[in-house]
Amino acid sequence: MSAPIPYFEVHGDRGPYLLLMHGMLSGRSQWLLNLPALTAACRPVVVELWGHGRSPAPDDPALYSYRGYLDSFERIRSELGIDDWFVCGQSFGATLTIRYAIQYPERTNGQIFTNSASALVAAAGQDSSQSRPDLEKHAQAIAAGGLKLIEQMRIHPSHARNLPKEAKQALLADAALINPRAIAMIFRHINGSSVVDLLPRNSVPSLLVCGSREKSFTPGRIAAEQNMPHLEVVMAEAGHAVNIQRADVFNDSVIDFIQRHGKDSN
Repeated sequence: MSAPIPYFEVHGDRGPYLLLMHGMLSGRSQWLLNLPALTAACRPVVVELWGHGRSPAPDDPALYSYRGYLDSFERIRSELGIDDWFVCGQSFGATLTIRYAIQYPERTNGQIFTNSASALVAAAGQDSSQSRPDLEKHAQAIAAGGLKLIEQMRIHPSHARNLPKEAKQALLADAALINPRAIAMIFRHINGSSVVDLLPRNSVPSLLVCGSREKSFTPGRIAAEQNMPHLEVVMAEAGHAVNIQRADVFNDSVIDFIQRHGKDSN
């Protein structure tokens, strides 16, 4: 039996393909304010994490590992019948897309990412590592507590501020579809999220669209600037959800980046 595949949908009908990967406790609605503009320049491929939105929550632990996610991106690429694409990761999604771009530079025309404490946590002076017993305890609590416990997590969209009403309502609707067992599986099978040590290996054009109001991310941005070759940074007056709070800056920056680094995919 072939491995399952995360839910994905393709938007637009011209230009290069762009993988869009949201962060934890989000879903396809993360890109609600970006798709109308982006489809004028590319074909966004919106993917949902395991157990988020419309994606299944498989039982195989290997699928929740970084290797499992990279393999799933490759299955999606193969299903689309394309040789290469752009990739874009938001928050936790950046821990996946940055790894993909470093692992598969020949298949990545360029990469985009936004503020991601999980990807650059070591640079931010935070230690995201927990002991295996602590992680297992946390995973068990999430599996037992269900959505009620997930709603109490700081990163749940119900706690987000300064989001347009339409976008927040869509994020809350997606969050209601989250499978708690999948969240528990992520805690059990993702070992360390930082990509700081991998950054010097980057060989593809890269763009960080950074929300300047999230001061806790400043050390992460600086670490990326100092250690990641081929990186350009665009600053926007926004917090963590820069692609929503300043959709105009994000959209214009991504379109410009794709037009400068894309291949003819028509």
